[in-house]
Amino acid sequence: MITLVTGATRSGKSEWAEHLAMRSQKNVIYIATATRYADDAEWEARLQKHYDRRPESWQVLEIPIELAQAILDLASNSSNYILVDSLGTWLANLLDKDEEEWAKIEHELLQVIQTCIVENELLHAVQGCIVDITFVAEEVGWGIVPAYELGRTFRDRLGGLSRKIGAIADAVYLVTGGYAVNLTQIGERLPSS
Repeated sequence: MITLVTGATRSGKSEWAEHLAMRSQKNVIYIATATRYADDAEWEARLQKHYDRRPESWQVLEIPIELAQAILDLASNSSNYILVDSLGTWLANLLDKDEEEWAKIEHELLQVIQTCIVENELLHAVQGCIVDITFVAEEVGWGIVPAYELGRTFRDRLGGLSRKIGAIADAVYLVTGGYAVNLTQIGERLPSS
């Protein structure tokens, strides 16, 4: 089963995703995509909150870049439950790549999962899995258009990736105001373009 949990900052999306993982009663593998910055106390405190909430029995992997490969490596065991937190942080880790670096990443990942761009490689990895996977993704497109190019690139890439994963997900939850709303139960999928 593929699940996407999306919502705004501090909405509870990670907590809801963790609840789903606990409810599965499977071997939870938590893929943390954040990069640690020892000189950023506020960031480290945010990461510590997530760490303190997780059960000690969960295996935690810090995967800031090679997400598709990590999923492929874990996908052969149906007793696993993979929780990826978060897609936005993963994308942020890759935003500094220029076109040449992107091409190199594409080529390397193409060899692993035989697709042409980072988003599609991740989607290919997801579709080939026999495990349950929950992705956490930030909602960033509900505000104003960012005034700087990097912000617009981040927003557009994350919005597109969330939409593509949502299109193949078994369940999509929007977490807001302390509630998790299952959009697959009350919504209608967009026609494919």
